[in-house]
Amino acid sequence: MIKLSPSILSANFVRLEEELKILEKEGIQYVHIDVMDGMFVPNISIGMPVIKSIRKATNMVLDAHFMIVEPERYIDEFISLGCDIINFHFEATKKHMDIINKIKNANKKVGMTIKPNTSYEEILPFIKYLDLVLVMGVEPGFGGQSFIESSLEKISALRKYIDENNLHCELEIDGGIKIDNVEKVLKAGANVIVVGSDIFEKDDKSAIIKKYNEIFKKF
Repeated sequence: MIKLSPSILSANFVRLEEELKILEKEGIQYVHIDVMDGMFVPNISIGMPVIKSIRKATNMVLDAHFMIVEPERYIDEFISLGCDIINFHFEATKKHMDIINKIKNANKKVGMTIKPNTSYEEILPFIKYLDLVLVMGVEPGFGGQSFIESSLEKISALRKYIDENNLHCELEIDGGIKIDNVEKVLKAGANVIVVGSDIFEKDDKSAIIKKYNEIFKKF
């Protein structure tokens, strides 16, 4: 099943609860939350108090993407905040299995992300333990970047590996996705689509979500 995961990094935080309600009304299942520490990426974004507030405001799945150095330092806190999917970068830690086991033991879903310059083969030893793999379509850290076309090859290779090994692992793409290029990533095999500015910068957010859903029906 194809899912849209709107990235609230691009949302209007003055009206965040209102915008979350729009997503709910349109049947959105996942909400993408970018957590940046200013070290792993050159930006700082959403922290624990904001996630706590979001959890109180919605029952949608919180798809949390951690762009932080040594994410193992904060796993317990983010579990307690109610994140449903905890997704950390392969490049940010050396304790991959420790993190995976801690998240799984807390009955949460675990994801792993790779940056544009990281080979998809790096995460193959871990993929059988994962609920989700995220391929970055841009360099992580900032919204509004253009999609890196070579990401399509990674998505295709990962989709083939997942299917051939009969793995129950979702395949997510984040970065540079717009209504005019989303079919490319769907054809490559992604099934969780992160979209930020192309939703939240529109005056009629419901209308653009409906357009995405119409495209999803083709796949």
